[in-house]
Amino acid sequence: MSTQSANLKDLRKRMEGAISALKSEFSGLRTGRASASLVEPIDVDAYGSKMPMNQVGTIGVPEPRMITIQVWDKGLVGAVEKAIRESGLGINPVVDGQNVRVPVPSLTEERRKELAKVAGKYAEQAKIAIRNVRREGMEAIKKADGVSEDEQKKQSEDVQKLTDEMVKAVDDSLAAKEEEIMQV
Repeated sequence: MSTQSANLKDLRKRMEGAISALKSEFSGLRTGRASASLVEPIDVDAYGSKMPMNQVGTIGVPEPRMITIQVWDKGLVGAVEKAIRESGLGINPVVDGQNVRVPVPSLTEERRKELAKVAGKYAEQAKIAIRNVRREGMEAIKKADGVSEDEQKKQSEDVQKLTDEMVKAVDDSLAAKEEEIMQV
């Protein structure tokens, strides 16, 4: 039984990894409000290599529709501005000395619907990852030596319950993100 509980813990950990990856993807999706996570994944050409935005300056959100980046090195202000413009987020930074202000425009209804579809795709990818972990768990149960048929059935049911729980968590996260995106 201890191998099963360890196996179930491993499956849970891997499924939760898919959910945390989903939440990370969701944090990069733009909603109507400004968020530091919007610019954090952007890489800046600095000192001959690519560096994440949070390693070249302090990111702040002083108001709901504004992101500020206080660049530590004056020579990198232009690189930060260029990286934001080329990020594909559709936002235009404004340079103010060593600060880069990024106004976040409100989203159109059409853009909100597109973002909701993208969120749905991310959620479906997470569900696929969870189902793949489930399949591997079920195969491991079938291949286990010295396990009775009743025990295999019970273990399979436990894996299915875990899978259902994780899929519900993905659906809940998607519903919350869609509500956030559609909020005007």
